[in-house]
Amino acid sequence: QVPLVASGGGLVQAGGSLRLSCAASGRTLSSYVMGWFRQAPGKEREFVGGISGSGSSTRYSDSVKGRFIISRDNAKNTVYLQTNNLKPEDTAVYYCAARTFPRISVRASDYASWGQGTQVTVSS
Repeated sequence: QVPLVASGGGLVQAGGSLRLSCAASGRTLSSYVMGWFRQAPGKEREFVGGISGSGSSTRYSDSVKGRFIISRDNAKNTVYLQTNNLKPEDTAVYYCAARTFPRISVRASDYASWGQGTQVTVSS
């Protein structure tokens, strides 16, 4: 497992943007596929997007495609989630996660390491 720390959440008005970060300490993230998930109150954790170890491949859920962008800087051991044109329904706790198998998965159970989550609240 790899220790992950997510940050960058906050309160933003609809239409605004936030950049979330996920940093790893003591490990090189380039070996890991990284995923972003979110969980709203009373709902199950859902896949937002993922990125391959090299950063050459990404995948997004339909609900965020065209609005969110995942990127990574392996030299800084950090993965980013740029969230644009935020909507109230994007309000959730956002989690980053890592898996060693070299394929992006939409299933939370396929990821062994998780950050602590960062709250994103979008007001209408």
